[in-house]
Amino acid sequence: MSTNTPVLSLEEFQEVLPPQGRLIGLDLGTKTIGLAMSDIGRKIATPLETIKRKKFTLDTDRLLELCQIHEVIGLVLGLPLNMDGTEGPRVQSTKAFARNLAQRTELPMAFWDERLSTAAVTRTLIDADRSRARRAELVDKMAASYILQGLLDRLQLGGTSFFD
Repeated sequence: MSTNTPVLSLEEFQEVLPPQGRLIGLDLGTKTIGLAMSDIGRKIATPLETIKRKKFTLDTDRLLELCQIHEVIGLVLGLPLNMDGTEGPRVQSTKAFARNLAQRTELPMAFWDERLSTAAVTRTLIDADRSRARRAELVDKMAASYILQGLLDRLQLGGTSFFD
């Protein structure tokens, strides 16, 4: 485990997960938290919900409620690195969220590089001819799905994280 966050490397994350069970992916924005969930076999990520951010406790109450309802076994947080791979204020905010969330749950957590996730999802929605209002409604949970699917694909290939 890293000394400054309670988040596991991808290799450690994979080691602690049972063979089957759902994961939830998070796209942490300043105003919303997009959520996506995997199937039990961890092959497909599906958009789940967008939480409108209010207070940390209220936001995580809803997240943890969904984790309990869906018997989630781990969390994947999108890590918003700068395009050159450096860490900016949004990365620090994500790490702080992870540290605080670790005080409320024992679910294992891993980061996944989310660079370009929102841009890719927005392009897909534009290509699908979604209205601006509909795109705004969908983009966060779809970005979470994009993040989670990236991690699921890496797990299927047996890869390790480039954050190690």
